[in-house]
Amino acid sequence: MPNGKHDANIPLLTEVIVPLPTLTDVIETPQAPVASVAAAPVGDEDNFELPVAQRETVAQPTLSRHDWERLEAEVREKVLQQLQDRIDFVIEQRVRDGLADVLQTAVEGMAAQIRNGLHQTLDEVISRAVSLELVKLKKTNI
Repeated sequence: MPNGKHDANIPLLTEVIVPLPTLTDVIETPQAPVASVAAAPVGDEDNFELPVAQRETVAQPTLSRHDWERLEAEVREKVLQQLQDRIDFVIEQRVRDGLADVLQTAVEGMAAQIRNGLHQTLDEVISRAVSLELVKLKKTNI
């Protein structure tokens, strides 16, 4: 490694990396009753059972009431956060769609009002211009 330094995030070959426990690792699963070793026939590898002393060390971890409550609160918080993110997205989409419809209707209404006002103004301006030209023509013909 350059200059004898190493990145703290990169494990060394001598370090053992242990995976973090997941929710399914923590939840207890019902165990089938274990037959004694003496009951298993010799040579039958499918029915091999651990001796009683070793079975106790392999038992599933149990959680205290406090640990279960903490785990439940963490799961609830994660689910609520995911739902909140999804709800925010859905609400934002619906607001955008609703606003798009409202804005489109408003723009169409304003365009119609502007068009009507422009037609009315043009009619008045043209009528006034024609009237003035007719008055000028009458004065020049007299």
